Amino acid sequence: MSGELIAVLVVIVVAVGFDYTNGFHDAANAIATSVSTRALSPKAALLMAAVMNLFGAFLGTSVASTVGSGIIQAPQGLSGLIVVLCALIGAIIWNLITWYFGLPSSSSHALIGGLVGAALASANTVKWGGVLEKVIIPMLVSPVVGFLLAGIVMIALLWIFKDSRPTKVNRGFRTAQTVSAAAMALGHGLQDAQKTMGVIVLALVVGGFHQGTDVPWWVILISAGALSAGTYSGGWRIMRTLGRRIIDLDPPRGFAAEATASSILYTTAFVFAAPISTTQTITSAILGVGATKRLSAVRWGVAGNIAVAWVLTLPAAGLCAAVSFWILHPLLT
Repeated sequence: MSGELIAVLVVIVVAVGFDYTNGFHDAANAIATSVSTRALSPKAALLMAAVMNLFGAFLGTSVASTVGSGIIQAPQGLSGLIVVLCALIGAIIWNLITWYFGLPSSSSHALIGGLVGAALASANTVKWGGVLEKVIIPMLVSPVVGFLLAGIVMIALLWIFKDSRPTKVNRGFRTAQTVSAAAMALGHGLQDAQKTMGVIVLALVVGGFHQGTDVPWWVILISAGALSAGTYSGGWRIMRTLGRRIIDLDPPRGFAAEATASSILYTTAFVFAAPISTTQTITSAILGVGATKRLSAVRWGVAGNIAVAWVLTLPAAGLCAAVSFWILHPLLT
């Protein structure tokens, strides 16, 4: 068995490990609001999210192409595979750190930061145009859009149901949340599983075992399975932050946040092929619906801690990946 083949297999195993951490790290994205409003029980919510994540992974591959070919230019052979491996290690380390502290940071940005950091440490090419267009601009725009659009949706709902009995409205929106939470989980699978697919395809191309950006069926299958399994294992630390610590959500606000966030995930994946953060999207939507209640209802200190994690994710994951490269490259070459 050649050294490149062994390295590719190692990268695939680590990529699946990252996908699993992505699942339990981001499980809260889809179900925190539904669980906090008691629209779904925790077990039912996790099962639903795992199944919808699985289905979502099969809806497209455009985001995978962006991650696999639009972020860095890795060299062929063992050196390129080490770059990809260290990118994944850096992303996993940052995922575990933020999970431990219950911060809903972005697994997507951790992976992209890892790719950039490993490429810089190895003196390889970073496609800064692609990073700016597909990562930085969406990273800045999507939370703003999520906040404003969720607020508009919530104001519209408040106006439509202003004369209805609150008990009846809450009961109806608890039912509606089963649909919006499923849509959110489907969007999470669509976005996040593709990022792992893109990294595996990049490793296959660098190792000389694949050409182009088409995603083989088995890559889709293992990426979807790992994300789904990770989601089902849960992410209770982060779920408490999103579901309860930012604002005490009621069913209409939970529905508005989920419906808004899922629509943004679908639009950015299908229209722009941009790997946006599901974490940023749902968190900003929760802030948007919370602000319609009253500004003081939002715990802005918690929101500020989350924002700090957002800002740190790209450079921190990049630094973890770079340090991993400096350690592993001399040992493996």
